[in-house]
Amino acid sequence: MADMIRLTNMVFYAYHGTSPEERKTGHRFEVDIEVHNDLSRAGESDRLEDTINYTRLYNLTQDIFTSRTYNLLERVAYLLADRICEEFRPRNVVVRVRKMIPPIPGNLDHIEVVVEKGA
Repeated sequence: MADMIRLTNMVFYAYHGTSPEERKTGHRFEVDIEVHNDLSRAGESDRLEDTINYTRLYNLTQDIFTSRTYNLLERVAYLLADRICEEFRPRNVVVRVRKMIPPIPGNLDHIEVVVEKGA
């Protein structure tokens, strides 16, 4: 099954982290979502109701990411994967969450957590 809808590099500013400083100042996060599902019906009908609405998927991601503060990226990624499975019933979903310029001594671009879940 190769059909998928992918939202890439959604950017949110949020306050997730374990240190008081991270929770106070916040960070830039990037989120990618791959939703694997059969898209043939939408491909034939050209009707929005026959596919996964991209705007709803984005809004759900934004809400989960910015409505609360969590200690771990793993928690945010799992919550997002669970909600996508509940709401859209895909065959599979892959969620990637990146914390840009993390508070780690050293030279790295980001930390990434990847969660894959089947419906």
